[in-house]
Amino acid sequence: MPGTSIDIFDFDRLILSDVSRFFGRRRALSHVSLVCRAGEIVRLLGPNAAGKSTLLAVAATVIQPSSGEVRYGEYSANEGGSALRGRLGFLSHDLQLYPELTARENLEFFARLYGLSDSRRCAHAALERAALVARGDDLVLSFSRGMRQRVALERALLHEPRLVLLDEPFTGLDQSSSRALRDRLCRLRVDGRIVLLATHDLDVTKGFVDRTVNLMDGRVMSIADY
Repeated sequence: MPGTSIDIFDFDRLILSDVSRFFGRRRALSHVSLVCRAGEIVRLLGPNAAGKSTLLAVAATVIQPSSGEVRYGEYSANEGGSALRGRLGFLSHDLQLYPELTARENLEFFARLYGLSDSRRCAHAALERAALVARGDDLVLSFSRGMRQRVALERALLHEPRLVLLDEPFTGLDQSSSRALRDRLCRLRVDGRIVLLATHDLDVTKGFVDRTVNLMDGRVMSIADY
């Protein structure tokens, strides 16, 4: 599968089968099995050090599992190669924005990095989705946390990924920004994306997720459907 065009590579499920991950002697994930499907929002819930960030990093192909298997539809990460990575959108604790650049310059830079043909148009459309067109030519360092988060999310979505991975996306957001983020995630579900988000806060994501996976010490304690 390596070398497959990003335009034709797609999948409708993320499948983790008996996945474990060790860092030296420390066990970050232990025998995790999970299926996430297109058109649903799955919440990873658990305290700090529960394994949420590690699970997201494994799903994002940033790190490899120590054992077990991760598949994207029919394909493994090795089989999917760069075409698979072109279908992943990852927003970590580090928002991966350049504060000395404007929001528009950041988005145009990442659009070019993703190989998109019209970076200017893509950046403007992203600013419209983030409701930040009026601030598009302001430096990111002047933005509030909520504004930076909106730009960073659109940065992660520029290339229209199938799988969207979000690590504590609601941290530091006020009520208005949290509501805007929930609305954006719900639109992703309607678009048929697979959304997997990690949080330690049950209340902030209450009422709009399809399933909750409770993690503790790297293990899946329960999976609840809504």
